Amino acid sequence: MRILVASGLLLCATSVTACSINVDNQGFIEREEKRFTVEGVANLTLHTFDGAVEIRGWDRSDVVVEIEKRAEDKEAVDRITVLAEQAGQNIEVDVRHSGRSTFIGIGRFTSPSARLIVNVPRQINLDVRTGDGSIVTERVEGRVELRTADGRVRVTETMGDLLVESGDGALALEDVEGRVEARTDDGTIRISGVPAVVRARSGDGSIVLRIRRGAVMADDWMVATSDGSISAELPDDFNAMIEAEPGSDSRARSDLQLADAVGGTREQRSLRGRLGAGGKTFVLRTGDGSIRLTQY
Repeated sequence: MRILVASGLLLCATSVTACSINVDNQGFIEREEKRFTVEGVANLTLHTFDGAVEIRGWDRSDVVVEIEKRAEDKEAVDRITVLAEQAGQNIEVDVRHSGRSTFIGIGRFTSPSARLIVNVPRQINLDVRTGDGSIVTERVEGRVELRTADGRVRVTETMGDLLVESGDGALALEDVEGRVEARTDDGTIRISGVPAVVRARSGDGSIVLRIRRGAVMADDWMVATSDGSISAELPDDFNAMIEAEPGSDSRARSDLQLADAVGGTREQRSLRGRLGAGGKTFVLRTGDGSIRLTQY
C-alpha cells in the first residue's frame, strides 16, 4: 500500500479498490472504485440511496464504477457501505447508508450522499435507481431502466428498450432509438430521434417531440400531460393516424397536411386526421394546454 498526504488530501491504492479522502468546505469525501471484466452483454444493476448517477459507454469490455461518498465527517462516511458482486454477466453495485441527516448549525442539516460515475461497454443492460439525484446516460445500447425519486434525467445517443422515470424532475431524451417510455410526476419531457414507440406522460409539464426522418411507428404512440402544452415536430415521411385532444380552453393545431381532418377549430378544438399513409394511432392529450403539430 502506498500513502501520500499533502494539502489535506490522502490518497491510497490497493489491488481491490482505489480511494481518496478529501476534507474541504463541502465536508468529508471518500472515493472508491470497483472494476469488473465481462464478455458479451452484461446486466448491470446500480442502486444508490442518495446521489447523482453518470453512465457513459466506451469501447472497452470493462465496467468501472467510481463511488464518491460524501458526508459531514469520516464517521458519517463510514456509515455508507458499498455492496458489489459479479456472477457471470450479472453485476450489482448497491450503495446504502445506515445513518441519518445531521444537524450542524441553526437551520442547517447535512445529508450523506453517494455519487456514481460509471463507464460501461456500449452494449449493456442497465437497471439504475437513486433515491434522490439526477441521472445522465450517454452512448449505450440495450435494455435501459433509469429511475430517480427526485431529480432530472438526461439520455443521449441511446438505443434499445428505454424506460425513464422521475418522481420530480425534467426528462431530456436526445438522439434515442427503439421503444421509449418516459414518465415524470412533475417536469417537462423532451424526446428527439427516431424512436419506434413513444409513450410519455407528465403530471405537470410540457412535452416536446422532435422526430427525425426515418422514424416508423412499430405500435401506437401516446403522449399526455395533465398540465402543459404539447409540441410535436414530425418529418415529411411520417405515417400515423392523429388524435389530438387539447385542454378545455385551448386548441389542437396542425401545420401538416392531414387527410380527412376533423376539428382543430374554435368550435371543435380536438383534431383528428391521417398523416401520410396513416397506420398506427398517435394520441396527443393534455388536461390544460394547447397542442401543435409542425414540420421537423
